[in-house]
Amino acid sequence: MTAAGGVTAWWRGAGAVAAGSLGALAFPAPSLWWFAYVCLVPWMVLLRTAPTPRRAALEGWLGGLGFMAAVHHWLLPSLHVFLLVLAGALGLLWAPWGWLVRSVLGDPGEPGGPGGRAGPLSARRAFAAVAVVPSGWLMIEVTRSWEGLGGPWGVLGASQWEVSPALRLASVGGVWLVSLLVVAVNTALTLLLTVAAARAAATVALVVCAVTTGAVAAWAPRPEPAGSATVAVVQPGVVAGPDSVERRFTRGETLTRALAGRGVDLVVWGESSVGTDLTERTDIRERLAALSRTVGAGILVNVDARSTDASGRTGIFKRTVLVGPEGPVGDPYDKMRLVPFGEYIPVRGALGWATSVGKAAGEDRVRGTRQVVLTVPVHGARGGAADLRVGPLICFESAFPDMSRRLVRAGAAMLVAQSSTSSFQESWAPEQHASLAALRAAETGRPTVHATLTGVSAVHGPEGRRAGEPVGTDRSAATVFEVPLAAGTTPYVRLGDWPVYGALAVLAAALAVEGVRSLGGPAPSGPAGPSAPSVSPAAGAASRRWTRSRAA
Repeated sequence: MTAAGGVTAWWRGAGAVAAGSLGALAFPAPSLWWFAYVCLVPWMVLLRTAPTPRRAALEGWLGGLGFMAAVHHWLLPSLHVFLLVLAGALGLLWAPWGWLVRSVLGDPGEPGGPGGRAGPLSARRAFAAVAVVPSGWLMIEVTRSWEGLGGPWGVLGASQWEVSPALRLASVGGVWLVSLLVVAVNTALTLLLTVAAARAAATVALVVCAVTTGAVAAWAPRPEPAGSATVAVVQPGVVAGPDSVERRFTRGETLTRALAGRGVDLVVWGESSVGTDLTERTDIRERLAALSRTVGAGILVNVDARSTDASGRTGIFKRTVLVGPEGPVGDPYDKMRLVPFGEYIPVRGALGWATSVGKAAGEDRVRGTRQVVLTVPVHGARGGAADLRVGPLICFESAFPDMSRRLVRAGAAMLVAQSSTSSFQESWAPEQHASLAALRAAETGRPTVHATLTGVSAVHGPEGRRAGEPVGTDRSAATVFEVPLAAGTTPYVRLGDWPVYGALAVLAAALAVEGVRSLGGPAPSGPAGPSAPSVSPAAGAASRRWTRSRAA
């Protein structure tokens, strides 16, 4: 490699990192939702002009590193340099996508374009690219949504949490369908801006995306109104220093006691709102029961303490407990999906050193084994049922579409996510986390309550729209929400992750076509078969002179 080539490679690498990081601006707190539809274009332009497939894969990895680091930058105070290690590891998921973008968007007629095809990028290939590139991106999102890889935080479709047509799409195909739409628009715009021969096809693709979204927004089934419930969210605010656990509990008591006489049906406290095991601390249990009697409603608390579950396992659990006038009622719910490094360290024997460079978990929490739907007596429901079935989620479990879907299929009429982002109070994290409630509500057709210790707390109705004003990180308050209830089943709850299987089918078909093409050799250019290679007149004359000299 020449010196100039090395400089160019370094600039391209830096450009890939920067281009990949642009997507973070579409999420809260900036919430530039419209930017999601163009944020991948610079990255795709870079990838389609990569000189080799290996270089495209490298720039895919570098862009993935930039994306993951930017979306999760608020973890830096906790993970320090380990954040870059994680971003680099997860960024590898984008390496095949980089190769894919170059393969389907690169013009064989351009320098650095993929070889093996005759002619420029055709309209048919352009249409295929608008399906194949988003499908490849979705496979990355699904893969990294595994709990052990950090979960589905920063899924591109989640940036559309306040866009009504996108939320209607989510009710049909979940956040996955929204991600496909966003990347399809980015792909079509890339073609429109860079490939003259594909501009007509790209324009048609954009029109199809718009018409499809509009049709779904207009005709997809809507949740059926089923009364309402009055829910209070208790957010004590930041409580730090010595005895913070007890002082936070006392603050929650004071705020809850002020709800007496307001006709609430359920009071929700945030994650880790109780720091002692209720089976051992009978005094704390009685204080909560007394609060329930005072308010006239059940109190949904979250216990973060060492305890023993029904199967005899002992350790630190994150546990949701419903407390009524006589004490805890129903089965508790133990958190099933733990935050990597925050609540457990994957492969602790190999990665335990992370505790020495950041605020990683010193001891693994014990994970729950099953989801639970709680039954809450609702005295103030208007036009609804006598009891309210509540599906609890804890912390980043609200990022997982499959968990909320299973709760609704099990009969939950309301989803409640208890969270605490106090470690990231001044960052984008609280607003990003609260925004996920809109997606879960729209997907399931059920209202979702997001209750935190320190903000942002929010409630979203069955179609994903806000029900009342959110409670910001600067407040300590008990806020009452009138929560609309709904009946019916959304297509996503009924059909599940069908966009994921559709994307897999698209990729399989694309690989099959490439396989047939490679096995069959170059495609014929006309009825007579493959065209002969073109030869310049000068080369032809030289060839004839050489032939005559050989004959002599």
